[in-house]
Amino acid sequence: MANRLLPEWHPQDAIQLTWPNPTSDWAPMLERIEATMETIVVAVARYQSVVISVPSTATRHHLQRRFTYLGVPAERLHLVVAQADDTWARDHGPIGILRDGELHLLDFVFTGWGGKFEAARDNTLTRRLAETGLFACPVEPRELVLEGGAIESDGEGTLLTTEACLLNPNRNPELDRNAVEAMLQETFGVERVLWLASGHLEGDDTDSHVDTLARFCDSETIAYVRCDDPTDPHYAALTAMENELAAFRRADGRPYRLIPLPWPRPCFDPVDGHRLPATYANFVIINGAVLVPTYGDAADSRALVALATAFPDHDIVPIDCLSVIRQHGSLHCLTMQLPRGSLATLT
Repeated sequence: MANRLLPEWHPQDAIQLTWPNPTSDWAPMLERIEATMETIVVAVARYQSVVISVPSTATRHHLQRRFTYLGVPAERLHLVVAQADDTWARDHGPIGILRDGELHLLDFVFTGWGGKFEAARDNTLTRRLAETGLFACPVEPRELVLEGGAIESDGEGTLLTTEACLLNPNRNPELDRNAVEAMLQETFGVERVLWLASGHLEGDDTDSHVDTLARFCDSETIAYVRCDDPTDPHYAALTAMENELAAFRRADGRPYRLIPLPWPRPCFDPVDGHRLPATYANFVIINGAVLVPTYGDAADSRALVALATAFPDHDIVPIDCLSVIRQHGSLHCLTMQLPRGSLATLT
């Protein structure tokens, strides 16, 4: 059987979100993150459907009324009651592959980034959504610990990832590098794995997810974070990462087209002052648009221009993510794309 890991720009049925639970770590700033989530839903719904798992029936009714008021078409909003621990759908959501041309959603084990946070409900969320009849295609459990933010696919057999995450003993300690590569090749049908040995963001809980650092924009193009401040503690590692990306080659031997993304001024938590992981690499590709995180920084406009060059046929839509980085993620981390053919409600 031939498997193919779909790239993010493959046609989508919907973007999946997990609404914040009022008893979660979002509690002190619940109104702010809900406002950000509303902005994301309204933006996405201009182009395609949105699936949202919500913590209660009361929340479901509230959001139905709220999004009707905000002009979201009812047919593009799918609200499902299913308890979760946190909001990071990128990492507890399913990953789409084609197997012999048929769509399958793979449900990997999620452990809260190596046991850092409670994740029991997040880990079962995809299965519980499947039990509601949401999905039109098979949902298959996998024993591998893997988060969606840890991998990038070009859709043509190449996977981009980081050593710091996929080789971390807090994920799959029984697997060495060769075994991880073999598992990726078998599961996703990839022929090549490009490993980044360098690159990190302070305040990141994910052990250097690649979606905070470098992203495929198409099979020939990688957008990546560049630090241009030699006094910044990230400078050495991100410069080393830039050199690695420049040395990577496509399957045909040609270098990638590299698009550097600007470095915003440091963002710090207003409560205890620790640095927050602001990154423009955490953009989201949907049908016809790219949603780009912004941080109220002068570099925001340069990031939008850079990504417009990477996606000339897409609308570029800024989303203020200052609230999101307070919990150490950003825009891409909140979302998971559901490829075309995923949803029973659209068939």
